[in-house]
Amino acid sequence: MQDWKLQPAHDLGLPLSQQLRSVRREGGLVNACVVIAWSAIVLVYLKLYHRLRVEGLENLPASGSFVLVANHCSHLDALVLASVIPWRMKSRVHPIAAGDTFFSSPLRGIVSTLLLNALPMWRMKVCSHALSDLRQRLLSESCVYIIFPEGTRSRSGRMSPFKSGVGMMLASTAIPVVPCGIRGTFKALPPDRRVPRPARIDLKIGVPFRLTSLSDNHDGWHKAALAIQAAVSALSGSSTSSDSDRPAG
Repeated sequence: MQDWKLQPAHDLGLPLSQQLRSVRREGGLVNACVVIAWSAIVLVYLKLYHRLRVEGLENLPASGSFVLVANHCSHLDALVLASVIPWRMKSRVHPIAAGDTFFSSPLRGIVSTLLLNALPMWRMKVCSHALSDLRQRLLSESCVYIIFPEGTRSRSGRMSPFKSGVGMMLASTAIPVVPCGIRGTFKALPPDRRVPRPARIDLKIGVPFRLTSLSDNHDGWHKAALAIQAAVSALSGSSTSSDSDRPAG
């Protein structure tokens, strides 16, 4: 029998303001209960107001860490993806959200943490250290990330080239990548609209794949982004706004 060892929380000792803005943040019982309750409300809303239809639920891994990756047109996208995660895993789901939008104030940070369990990514100062922390968390814990590699919502409904940051997190690892295609969220809630329309939303979940054969360097990161982009494009039915562009790091 192995000796039991106490593992302190990674965010132990951090002030609340820093905990909210840290990718090492860990939740507790209250956070888990709030996330599950909010998820139930969101699922009812999506089913009734947007007639959410999901295809490919059987492709979701039953256990362990994995990453849901999708096209991004609306603030509804993360809610749609989180809604399909099995209830036993809800408290382990972390949308990777734009820090300058969802954590720009203490109130927004608290809401994003309690309701979405989101982890921040600062778009204006993305660094390898933050991406390394996110990668390590996937490898050492059992968690689920929701990632939109375009970096921001589409302003036209077409997909933008994927940034290679997603490759920095996943290249050379055995973490399953689950590609997803979302349709209808741009019509329901485009970036220039505040109140959602009752448009129908469809989600198609693809077969998971791994990027173990790709090297953990710039070339591997770029190839990983392209591979994920191609899988998402096939499911969403959306070509990129500039298919010839290389994903920017």
